[in-house]
Amino acid sequence: MPVNRNPTVRQRRLARTLKELRVAARMTMAQSAKHLACAESKISRIEAAQSGIRLVDLRLLLDLYGVTDQAARSRLEDLSRDGRLRGWWDRYSDALSPLYADYISLEADASDAYSVETFLVPGLLQTEDYTRAVVRAQIEDASAEQVEQLTKVRLERRAVLNRESPLRLWAVLSESVLKHQIGGRAVMREQLEYLVAVADRPNINIQVLPEDSDVHAALFGPLVILSFPESTETDVVYVDSLLSTLYIEEPGEVFKYSSLFRRALAESLPRKESVALIRRIAKGRHSDE
Repeated sequence: MPVNRNPTVRQRRLARTLKELRVAARMTMAQSAKHLACAESKISRIEAAQSGIRLVDLRLLLDLYGVTDQAARSRLEDLSRDGRLRGWWDRYSDALSPLYADYISLEADASDAYSVETFLVPGLLQTEDYTRAVVRAQIEDASAEQVEQLTKVRLERRAVLNRESPLRLWAVLSESVLKHQIGGRAVMREQLEYLVAVADRPNINIQVLPEDSDVHAALFGPLVILSFPESTETDVVYVDSLLSTLYIEEPGEVFKYSSLFRRALAESLPRKESVALIRRIAKGRHSDE
């Protein structure tokens, strides 16, 4: 089988999960290879996402690793079947960085997202004009076409919140996010009013972290933790900054970020109080105009 030099994020997730299942079952690569009657190098390539895996081999490995839950098995089989498929975002490949495309792919498959935002409204909750202002500010030399492409991508991402089994979003916003003037007063007022409107949805929880919270000292920037439907898949963390994006999947590191999110959530205003604060700030912007 040829070496896959450009694995999709789904292929990498499957590879990582198979390795974790093998380790949890206390199996060596040699034992897995013996079970498949193949060379140990084949298991190594599969776990490194350098080659795919046939469904028959996947099922044999899941049997060996003791994965009996049918839903978990089906999801891993889907990852194997759909590993090479590209999503709607592929048509914007010229405008997207590989890491951003990976993030969108993970977001599309996730069941839950836990977000902490220190500077901006989370991407999934941005209005069109707010997004456009953000893109222009972050990419000073962006062409008009690039601005529109990236804005469309962000708007299309919101579909995960409206699908049949919608993504559950838990968003912690630093209070300062609500007070920054992105795109001007009118754009910011519209953005705040939109937050109030979507906060009523059962799959969206928005809470505000007060400016006087000590947790701010532990936050080095925005972060998102993505969880997936099956327990066989570990969470993934994205930590974003202007110059880099960290993609974290090591369980120990993910746990640290999960703990940080729980701290931020515990320090935040309750849901109703948060929405009331957003509404007051939005009305204040309206009265200033």
